[in-house]
Amino acid sequence: MVYSLAYRRPPYVPRRSSTASGGSEPSIGGSTLDDSRDTGISYGIPEALSFDRIIDGGTCPPCTTRDFMNYLIYIEHAAENLQFFLWHKDYVRRFDLLPENERRLAPEWTVEQAEVQALALKDKPAPMKSISADAAALFKGTDFGVPKATVIDLGKGASNPFGTPPMTPRYGDHDSIAQSEYPWSDSGSTLRSGFKAPYDQKAAGAFEAADVKLQPFTVQPFREEISRIIAIYIAEGASRQLNLSSKERAGLLHALAVTTHPTAFRGVIHTIEWTLRHQAHQNFIRWTICNGNRPRVIFARGLGIAGILGGILAAILIVLSDVGRGWRVLSAIGFAFGIATLVAAWKGMCVVLHGMHHRHLRPWELFAEDDDASSVFEMKKDSVDTLGGSNSYEDQPWIAKYEKRNLLRKIFDREVWIQEPALRQIQDTIFLQAVLGSFILTAICVGIFVALPKGNLY
Repeated sequence: MVYSLAYRRPPYVPRRSSTASGGSEPSIGGSTLDDSRDTGISYGIPEALSFDRIIDGGTCPPCTTRDFMNYLIYIEHAAENLQFFLWHKDYVRRFDLLPENERRLAPEWTVEQAEVQALALKDKPAPMKSISADAAALFKGTDFGVPKATVIDLGKGASNPFGTPPMTPRYGDHDSIAQSEYPWSDSGSTLRSGFKAPYDQKAAGAFEAADVKLQPFTVQPFREEISRIIAIYIAEGASRQLNLSSKERAGLLHALAVTTHPTAFRGVIHTIEWTLRHQAHQNFIRWTICNGNRPRVIFARGLGIAGILGGILAAILIVLSDVGRGWRVLSAIGFAFGIATLVAAWKGMCVVLHGMHHRHLRPWELFAEDDDASSVFEMKKDSVDTLGGSNSYEDQPWIAKYEKRNLLRKIFDREVWIQEPALRQIQDTIFLQAVLGSFILTAICVGIFVALPKGNLY
């Protein structure tokens, strides 16, 4: 079974362009966000591979939540959005399970309160960013020098202002992070019992920077967890800092200073979900359709071009000879093979791999069996943790191993069967489009050569 022959794979969406290029921006109430949850094929994505289906665990490899996370970590370099989204979804579920008397301690943050707060912050100047004393000393005496008031002393363990931006969790930091309560998590709760970390100081600094007064003691539920979330995702220089404007950050901190109710995240979570649905998800499906790695796809394109050139050469040689016109049809073999291979490769597919419904293993999957089992387990576990440390993967062992791999081995890397039926249907559709396109173009090319007169040169 295939989809419509007019099917087109999802277009690539540049980061942050989903709301700027004609799409409706998510409102504080979130009414426009629900409009995107339509049925059928939307943006080249079938319902079986929809964002909700992937997040709810209703898909097979290579389209699972973990695969989505790995894509955002290693390809998109923006995993913090999905990590925060998964944490918030789990947080809402756990908050709703609280007894009624505990939920009343954290009042709902209404849309009216959010709008009033947004208006109050509209004309308020953004606070000056603070930098470390080392950075201030480096720029001292230059045009980039900063006032002393903006210099802070970063103690041990603070983030480096010149460090790598948030990308992916380090598997060596797993002892300092807690697990999510999702079905694919390896722990029973989002917060470990008895686990204490110095997040309160960083959260207090974030409130102070936003000019927000926070009660020193509160009986609201999950207040300690909220402090950790602020330190990990919200505060300036956080290990998984979300891409928020100063107004969004200040508005969120004002809401969190009042309540720990999930609605305090309403504006931020809608923006993040919008980005995940209309940018990250589309790009993930587009990338997953490609069944070969980059060297294999380039190799397939080369084969396609070689096939077309071979067909042209064969046709020219037959035309210049004194044999009958019917022999010129033999050039169709090169044309058909070359065009079909080139069209499929241009869409990221290798026809040989598709014939077996296989795909290449990703570089981070290749060495899973070679590495120590425990280290691989921790690396995979940390990649889906919603509360974690620094987002960086440059020290993972597979990077150096893959760089040392020669080009021929990369082209003929290990393969694995594609388990997701909807993805196989998309690839079947693209393959059928390539074959039909090849048939039409081959007929035109062969017809042109058949119409030429004999050369009678030999």
